[in-house]
Amino acid sequence: MKNFVQDAETIEVPAPYDVASGGAFLVGALFAVALGAAKSGELVRGKRRGAITLPKATGAAWAIGDKLYWDNTNKVLTKTASSNTLVGVALAVAASGDESGLVLLTGQIA
Repeated sequence: MKNFVQDAETIEVPAPYDVASGGAFLVGALFAVALGAAKSGELVRGKRRGAITLPKATGAAWAIGDKLYWDNTNKVLTKTASSNTLVGVALAVAASGDESGLVLLTGQIA
């Protein structure tokens, strides 16, 4: 197939803000986790799919399979859909007080 470019599991885009290695970022509706640190505007490589532990909003528990949304203001995952971007599903139970949780990034574009 002559028109295939890449599998796009890992992407490279300008960082929308300073991002640490392992930190999540959102460019429009494109969500990824940085493979290395980058300053705002620098190219950053990011993983779009897979099981990754990320920061979560406290105050709500997760059940396996719960839809998870990225709160780009607070840079955490939440179960709140409004004003947030769907990025995956909970892959493990997380208690309401937990500061991080295991998410399966599904790579969808909102």
